[in-house]
Amino acid sequence: MAGAPILEVLSPGILTTVQDLGRGGYARWGVAPSGAVDALAARAANLLVGNPEGSAVLETTLLGLRLRLLRDTRLAVCGADLQANLDGQALPLWRSVSVRSGRILTFAGPRWGLRAYIAVAGGIDVPAVLGSRSTNLASGFGGFQGRPLRRGDVLAAGEPPPTEIEREFDSAAAGYDGPPWRLRILWGPQDEFLAEEGRERFLTTAFTVSPDSDRTGIRLEGTAVPVQPGTPDSIISEGILSGAIQLPADGRPIIVLAETASGGYRKPATVIAADLHRLGQIMPGDEVRFAAVTLEEAVALLRRREEAFRAAFRPPLCG
Repeated sequence: MAGAPILEVLSPGILTTVQDLGRGGYARWGVAPSGAVDALAARAANLLVGNPEGSAVLETTLLGLRLRLLRDTRLAVCGADLQANLDGQALPLWRSVSVRSGRILTFAGPRWGLRAYIAVAGGIDVPAVLGSRSTNLASGFGGFQGRPLRRGDVLAAGEPPPTEIEREFDSAAAGYDGPPWRLRILWGPQDEFLAEEGRERFLTTAFTVSPDSDRTGIRLEGTAVPVQPGTPDSIISEGILSGAIQLPADGRPIIVLAETASGGYRKPATVIAADLHRLGQIMPGDEVRFAAVTLEEAVALLRRREEAFRAAFRPPLCG
């Protein structure tokens, strides 16, 4: 049974797409996972309105999105502070809000961060493709007709959950500490290509995010990172995951994001899982630094992040 109409797009903003937690397992066929770049914010928004955390949400970038509510619902906006407003009144972030049909939700522009996530009770109802409702922009499938939203689009939502508990989330648990951003990394899988000077420079350089960044990757500008003499500019293309840090011939790192499935540049380091969601909020012009941790530290940090995430809801989640 198809969902009922819930949102009309009055203006799509710079880039607004339907995303969930992505479609894993298809990289061998060249299919990128897509999905929310800031998965923690998307998960929080869903749980605040009573959805399963992997339900489809809207991911909007920077500014300009305007939506009309077509029926009464509960919604939550998490992630970046893009000055969300309901009929001109500031909408509180990181909490569930009951809204009436006909109200207008707008995003005026960033006070902080790059991407905000809008969840509605019942989840955005679009067909699942390869097990996910996420939009794959490069291939043009998934999400809403395989593309970014346009003016006049009408989105449906599934059956809302029976609970109407109003919840809030302590955003301090998300660990957004930038800008400037300090991203923790594990060395590898190809750190042997780095000269000793390169490893030191990787950890001491304050890189700047290039405007030439998008959902495929974050390009960094700054002093080039040197490699071992005789190192080839590229390697045979292989599968790649979000958070992998590529080092092309110019020596300036690229942090891979959700719209990439393979790559042929050396990868001297990888952003740890506990910091992956933070990549979704890094803006052009922001400063980025790297700090190396051990595998044991990375596992402990992820466990700590998940514990803090579950504990940040008020009232607490069940189970």
